[in-house]
Amino acid sequence: MKFVTAKKDGVTFVGFVDDEKGRVLPLNQVEEVRSGEKSFPSSMIKCIASGENFINKVDQLLDWVQHQINVDSFYIPIEDLTILAPIPRPEKNIFCVGKNYAEHAIEMGSAEDIPKDVMVFTKAPTTVIAPNGTILSHHNVTSQLDYEGELAVIIGKQGRAIKKEEALDYVFGYTIINDVTARDLQSRHKQFFIGKSLDTTCPMGPWIVHKSMIDNPNHLDIQTKVNGEVRQNSNTKNFIFPVEEVISVLSAGMTLEPGDIIATGTPAGVGKGFTPPKFLQSDDQIEISIEGIGTLINKVGDNEACEL
Repeated sequence: MKFVTAKKDGVTFVGFVDDEKGRVLPLNQVEEVRSGEKSFPSSMIKCIASGENFINKVDQLLDWVQHQINVDSFYIPIEDLTILAPIPRPEKNIFCVGKNYAEHAIEMGSAEDIPKDVMVFTKAPTTVIAPNGTILSHHNVTSQLDYEGELAVIIGKQGRAIKKEEALDYVFGYTIINDVTARDLQSRHKQFFIGKSLDTTCPMGPWIVHKSMIDNPNHLDIQTKVNGEVRQNSNTKNFIFPVEEVISVLSAGMTLEPGDIIATGTPAGVGKGFTPPKFLQSDDQIEISIEGIGTLINKVGDNEACEL
């Protein structure tokens, strides 16, 4: 199952994605036709917090739709929708794992920079933008804007002191994040928060893929293109710290909650790793593709009035 947050005619809703046919089932709208009530939670985070009850209700609704005379009439073509980030405004900072691929750690320094323990920083909720949203160049504060394609884990239920062997039970699903970074600010301020938290520097989406569709999050192809040029090309099997270990470490003394987002780190091939560096410029298009999930596309622009 794939779930999207979308908008049509000024109304934002959670939908089930049939990407093979390029269409979306608006859950509450169709449920109202079926039962007379809009009984699905109103936001993606609330849907996630409903756990298996949410998935079971979706299954029931899909079964009902399939037995109707005109199945297609219940779906909306995806091109008729405005697709938002699946979680447009996270309730917490986004957890980010640093240097989780050895080759990336080396390109950012040397083999001595390969971490022995999980390295974590965060991005502010205000960084999040939608697929096809504009990444501001922020040319007034940075000249070293960089991309980082990453698999993101969406936590599905509350937990603390989660054991590694049980960690995936706490996952709802997966999406894609571009951890856009101002390298000069990252270096200047030492602690990464400012360099990682400029507005629009966390494109996310295009949807959340339920964990039932991903056999192993630690074995997925991941690729980033800038203007059609392949810059990053790896597989999450190259994680230093697999998803289970990251969840276990984060939750050791801190409660993880439904809707929490964990960006799992980026492979080698970021702009700073080239000689000379290939930092992002206005009008650059970044495409991040992850096996089993899809492709997240965004462009860099200077329009300070763009919608966040």
